[in-house]
Amino acid sequence: MVMERHNEKRTEPDRVLVRGAGPAGRLARAGVGLALIALALFWRDPDWMDAVLGLLVAPAVLLGAMAWRARRAPEPLRATGPVGHAVNLAIAIPLFILPATAGAAFLFYGASMLLAAARRNASCEVTTFSNAVLGRDDQIGCAFFAPIDLAEEAVAARR
Repeated sequence: MVMERHNEKRTEPDRVLVRGAGPAGRLARAGVGLALIALALFWRDPDWMDAVLGLLVAPAVLLGAMAWRARRAPEPLRATGPVGHAVNLAIAIPLFILPATAGAAFLFYGASMLLAAARRNASCEVTTFSNAVLGRDDQIGCAFFAPIDLAEEAVAARR
């Protein structure tokens, strides 16, 4: 899919390739997103601070970081190789394991996955909110959904 971005300084739109999640990727993201939100609400004793951290603070911090990066490097972030996957896992796993951050992490990742499913975003859900607000296509490797996305890309390429 090709998305057009209009630059105020130019009269021609910039063309940016946007890779979208297929039906299986969207369904997987929606299912896992709902499961993570359910875990946040029912598996542990939820606290209002989990909602504040997971649904307001974490998206705002990531939005700020991605906006800062966009000003310094206008090209989309592509951290989808083995290092991007490893760094993403190294950050996400402790967030899910530590009791102090687990509820917020479940809510943040769950909401991000639902937004990614709705927007047909492939790659990691961490950048979904900032991409929506900033109109970008930054991607970070997601070890969980990468096999589904790659399989769907291969099937689409054969058509």
